[in-house]
Formats: sequence, structure tokens, C-alpha cells
Amino acid sequence: MPRGNRFQRPGMICHLTHRCHNRSFFFRFARDRSEYCERLRIASKQFGVSILNHSVTCNHSHKIAIEHCEGGISGMMQKLGGEFATSYNRRKDRSGAFWEDRYHCTMVEDGEHLWNCIKYIDLNMVRAGVVAHPSEWKWCGYLELMGQKDRYRLLDLECVLELLGQPDFRSFRAEYQDRIQSAIAENGLKRQKCWTESIAVGSKDYLKKIVGLIRSERLKTHIEETEDGSWAVFESPSDYAAPSA
Repeated sequence: MPRGNRFQRPGMICHLTHRCHNRSFFFRFARDRSEYCERLRIASKQFGVSILNHSVTCNHSHKIAIEHCEGGISGMMQKLGGEFATSYNRRKDRSGAFWEDRYHCTMVEDGEHLWNCIKYIDLNMVRAGVVAHPSEWKWCGYLELMGQKDRYRLLDLECVLELLGQPDFRSFRAEYQDRIQSAIAENGLKRQKCWTESIAVGSKDYLKKIVGLIRSERLKTHIEETEDGSWAVFESPSDYAAPSA
């Protein structure tokens, strides 16, 4: 898998993926998943980051986030990842890395592209065959998005509505329920690398904007069409090739 990039910019929607070291199942117990979610809630408020959706699986985590000031996401992820790993290792009496290197960030255009990302995250454990519906997995944002969880709210629901262009929660929830049901019924659960490996997902015009923003990084990039009709920009492999033995 390519190295994780972190080219987030203030005001941009970011899908963050962070994997456990060697894909180990460090999140296999409910207590650990719940603690991680609570630490995420606290850290996001401390660093002024809006969380639009999230999911904690048994070996990695997802978040859709927007930082409202520069450095908000990196500060949140540093605090969250470092403090949770320290707490976990202390409780388990273990040492060694908890995370697989740094987190990966994919910037996402609003509207339909954000709809698809939110849905993709909530269907994670359905895709893995652990549950039949995201409502059965309490460590994702589905219940909160559907208004079935009010205590210790993690998501910025008003921001979700604004970015999706929805007039009210009733309209959003009816639409989202239909999208989830259709994906499950039509077996639209296939893993899509664009959400976890690309630099950005959206329209061609959006991707041109993103490429312009990261031009100073001196990266070689290429654009691919995704399975749902969106477009994604990826970092191109290095032209360097090691000499043969």
C-alpha cells in the first residue's frame, strides 16, 4: 500500500484512514473501540475539527473531517493516536507500535462525492461480513446520522446537511436510508481504493484545483475514473528503479 499522505487544507473535506500496525486486530474488543471514539470526540472539539462521519473496525479507523483552522486535523490525530496508543499499551502491558505508520488523508468534494464517502464508511463492517446493516455496529456514525443516538454526540450534523445540500434532517435521513438499503440490496459493497489510497476524490474540476494546491509538493500524479463515476487523483509511482542484481 502507498505511503500515507497528509495534504489536507483548511476548509477541505478529508477522509482519514489510520491502520493498526501490521493490520493487527487491536480494536477487537468493544471497550477499546468505545474509548477510541470518546477520545476522538474530545480531541476534535479541542482542535476545532468537525467530524462528519466515522467508523472504528477491528484493525483500522475512518473519519471524515474538516479543520476550521490550519493544523487542526494534524493536531487532533497526533493527540488521539498518541494518547490512545499509550493508554492501550499500558492497559495491555505491551510495548511496540500500535499504528501502521502515519494516517492517510483523501480530500473529498462535497455533494454526491461526500454522500458516497459517508456511505462507504458506514458499510465497512457490512463489507467485512461482521454485520448485516450498519445500524448493528455502534462504532460508526450511522445511528447518530439517523437521529438514533443523542448522548455524547460526535458528529457535526448541521455541517453534514450543509455540505450535502439537504434542507432538513428528515429529508437527509430518508435519502440516506435509501442509499444504504440500495447498496446492500445490489451488493454494492466492493472495496474501492480511491477512498483509502488516493489524494482526492471528486469531479475533474475539483481534482484540478487539488493538484494545483499540492503542486509545491513536487509530486507526480495521475487521475483515474472510479467505479461510481467519480474521479480520483493518485500519487504516481516513482520513476526510480533499483538496479537488477
